[in-house]
Amino acid sequence: MTDPKKSLEECRRQIDEIDRRIVEALCERGRIVSQVGEVKRAAALPIYAPDRERAVIDRAISRNEGPLSNQTIEGVFREIMSGSFRLELPLRVGFLGPEGTFSHLAAIRHFGSSVESTPLDSIDSVFSEVSSGRLDYGLVPYENSIGGSIVDTLDAFQIYPAKACAEAMIDVSQCFMANCAPESVKRICSRPEVFAQCRKWLAARFGEIELVPTTSTSIAVQKAAAEGDEGTAAIGSSLAGELFGVRILFDHIQDRPQNITRFLVIGKDVAPPSGKDKTAIMFHTQDRPGAIADVLDCLRRAGVNLSHIDKRPSGRTNWRYVFFIDCEGHMTDPAVAAAIQEARGFCDTLEIVGSFPCAQRTL
Repeated sequence: MTDPKKSLEECRRQIDEIDRRIVEALCERGRIVSQVGEVKRAAALPIYAPDRERAVIDRAISRNEGPLSNQTIEGVFREIMSGSFRLELPLRVGFLGPEGTFSHLAAIRHFGSSVESTPLDSIDSVFSEVSSGRLDYGLVPYENSIGGSIVDTLDAFQIYPAKACAEAMIDVSQCFMANCAPESVKRICSRPEVFAQCRKWLAARFGEIELVPTTSTSIAVQKAAAEGDEGTAAIGSSLAGELFGVRILFDHIQDRPQNITRFLVIGKDVAPPSGKDKTAIMFHTQDRPGAIADVLDCLRRAGVNLSHIDKRPSGRTNWRYVFFIDCEGHMTDPAVAAAIQEARGFCDTLEIVGSFPCAQRTL
């Protein structure tokens, strides 16, 4: 029989050699990326290109022969591109803070850990900082598979000129965390919406325990870190547990296992076509019977499929609404462009919120 110790040493030797080649290839890639950055800066081209990002990741996954999962390959390449951003020109990305929120987690998973991430106190602040140019991009929650549209984001699109240029689908896995034993828990902190998402699980395991609402899951985890000896637990992201040193006692405690939040990356410009895109539109219809149906019928006749629709008060006139729709295709696609042009005739105002590559996988 082969000596296990010698066999292990040989495997490690081969891994070390592969690691050496990987680092050499990454350094070579980095040198070329630096040249790309010089060209982009000279031509005033954007550093972040969602269509290119999508193509690089899709190409890497298409070459994956295993045993690593596609999700692992995507994660590796997102970090590689994150480091590339820093070589080309450091990106400043804002998210709804504080650190440790699911928005922070989404920013890391989408942009990687090498970009300059800035926590902000509201979605409105993210839009304001991007629109003013103080931040290059922002990441804002747009729609949750359980709770529906995020109204603060819809309202901000009515106020600020920022455009949606990419999307990210984030798996929201709620974790129960505490630095005490489960039987010592006296109170549980989190956002009210999180308690609702985990209602059945909480009732079965901690039915008599006090639920303490907080303004964010991150603040809840910080309380658990500070008051662990007093029996305080929290529900939030695994990232918050890592940042604030609170142990995860139970994972995936939400009542519905598929809890996905769709985030939008906002910037100053829309993304070029990638071949599989969405276009987001907001509009005020004329005040007459059938106006909404007329707008939607323009898309139907053009063969453009809708993937999302919602409404918000206009903020201008009582009982008048702004409608938001997402449709399949890029704003420059002939069918989409023709449908939008025809729909303008039935609207008081119609604005394109953005065109962006469709997220292909949940991060």
